[in-house]
Amino acid sequence: YRICFNFLHFLHINFLLFPPFLFFILSQFTMSRKVVRSSKFRHVFGQAVKADQCYDDIRISQMTWDSNFCSVNPKFVAMIVDASGGGAFMVLPLSKTGRIDMSYPTVCGHTGPVLDIEFCPHNDNIIASGSEDCSVMIWEIPEGGLTSPLTDPVVKLEGHSKRVGILSWHPTAHNVLMSAGCDNVVILWNVARGDAVVRIDTVHTDLIYSACWNRDGSWILTSCKDKTLRVLDPRKGTVLYEKEKPHEGSRPVRAVFVSDGKILSTGFSRMSERQVALWDPKNFGEALTLQELDTSSGVLLPFFDPDTGVVYLCGKGDSSIRYFEVTDEAPYVHYLSMYSSKESQKGMGYMPKRGLEVNKCEIARFYKLHERKCEPIVMTVPRKSDLFQEDLYPDTVGPEPSAEADEWFEGKEAPPNLISLKDGFVATTKAKEFKVHKSLLKTTTASVQSLRKEVKDLKEALEELTTRVKELESKH
Repeated sequence: YRICFNFLHFLHINFLLFPPFLFFILSQFTMSRKVVRSSKFRHVFGQAVKADQCYDDIRISQMTWDSNFCSVNPKFVAMIVDASGGGAFMVLPLSKTGRIDMSYPTVCGHTGPVLDIEFCPHNDNIIASGSEDCSVMIWEIPEGGLTSPLTDPVVKLEGHSKRVGILSWHPTAHNVLMSAGCDNVVILWNVARGDAVVRIDTVHTDLIYSACWNRDGSWILTSCKDKTLRVLDPRKGTVLYEKEKPHEGSRPVRAVFVSDGKILSTGFSRMSERQVALWDPKNFGEALTLQELDTSSGVLLPFFDPDTGVVYLCGKGDSSIRYFEVTDEAPYVHYLSMYSSKESQKGMGYMPKRGLEVNKCEIARFYKLHERKCEPIVMTVPRKSDLFQEDLYPDTVGPEPSAEADEWFEGKEAPPNLISLKDGFVATTKAKEFKVHKSLLKTTTASVQSLRKEVKDLKEALEELTTRVKELESKH
């Protein structure tokens, strides 16, 4: 009774003090709640598939070049492999999981190691490869995969004087391919004609680390060893915007376009700490945000998903994949989570959105290269419902191009053609056929010799006519 009486007396005396005290407690609680940002991607988790769904016994290339070494689409997965006497890469149907036989056929037409490969976004059977032999080759993979080694490309593109380490297909224009080589040159090809239509050879003063397109292919973004990010007009080959020293360190910089034309770059600080930064190219003075991550030495390869605004950072030699959400709110690049495993990655392939399983809320899938195998990693948003989640899958870029190569080079704008994934991706039309203008590409030795003979005959006829005219003039 006495304890209760004393407590009530205490409340009576201190009643006026309680409201401010309670208000302070509630305000602190509210502030702490605001620290946790609400996002539907905050609980995204990565998970490796079961062992029998991996691709085993593959001799992944030992080259130290910083490219993905892997390319995937809804039909095939391609990986650069070790090969004696030249360069090769392996193309497997997605369903061919398990142990891969040592004698499985490869694409092996290059005379030097292959450095980069990329599937065409408009035809799942077409893949481009760049090599140390200074050439770019275009290959057509038969339906169902290879049954014998593929040595003859559909088209061979020659124009670089040093090894070709970067390839990127135009996202919306058919048969337009960008290549960048160690000769500091960027070339835009009309693949069907075998022509180097645009050659950007006076802009970069040193080795090009990365080159990519924006969403509609109207700009090109490059990062270079001269510590400069450049936004280029692809048709004119001119510099629109540039930023010197986006990262203070001397290690390689990678950069990609993200939402609203902004640029996300990964690099190193002066103290060799890995960094990620976001830039507005129209105001390149200061970074919108610059975050330090860790002190690892591997180059961070960024993969951006424009549908969700999530960017995935995969470090060469790392055993983890970090992912961030890019928004309009400061600090703009928000850390979400990290997928970790025991084994380090030698390369990484990124599946286009139309190749994902939407009924399982899968928002990304990576193909991680180990020493001797390729392991798919699935990124999923946990949802209780089995119904189609419209907020996770807005209309995405489809395989149908918006323009042909000739139209695009002449100046046609080509915004992406979007498709719905509500019922999963089903090809409504046949894949865009790859047509080669053989009259331009395959000029035989015999035809060249006949042309030379014709020119020689014409010269002789012209000389005879000139002599005849002079004789007639002298008579009159």
